[in-house]
This record gives sequence, C-alpha cells and structure tokens, in this order.
Amino acid sequence: MAEQTYKITAETGIHARPATQLVNKAGQYESEITLEYKGKSVNLKSIMGVMSLGVGQGAEVTIKAEGPDEKEALSALDEVIKKDLAE
Repeated sequence: MAEQTYKITAETGIHARPATQLVNKAGQYESEITLEYKGKSVNLKSIMGVMSLGVGQGAEVTIKAEGPDEKEALSALDEVIKKDLAE
C-alpha cells in the first residue's frame, strides 16, 4: 500500500472541478484508491463519495492506493493535487 498526506491550501477546498479531476485520474488505474478525511474514507473513483466529505481549505487529507499500479496512481494524483489544491 502506498499513501500520501496533503494539506489543502485552495480557498475553495476540494469542490466540484478539482474533485472531478481527481476522480477521473483515479479511474485510470486498477488499484483501489481511497481519500481519507476526519476519520472517514471514501473511494476516490466516486465523485459523490469525494463531494460528501466536504473537504475545505486547511484540511489534511490522505490518499491511499493499493494494487498493481499503486505507485503510478499515487504519482499521477500527486501531480493533480499539487497543481491546484495543496502543498
């Protein structure tokens, strides 16, 4: 299992557009990928799951990937997150 924690710096948090980008990117990989926030874990391939977390600015989230392409998936998601959402 591979995982990475981020602090969300975007003023709007993970709202519809970046959530869609994350879900689309996660969907390109075979691994199981989850987003964790405040003790809750959702499938990062589900837009409804991601939106249900209500991740705002200043939040700490963890992305975990488990499967045959977990490292590649985490690397690709890292690029998406660092581009618009976090440090």
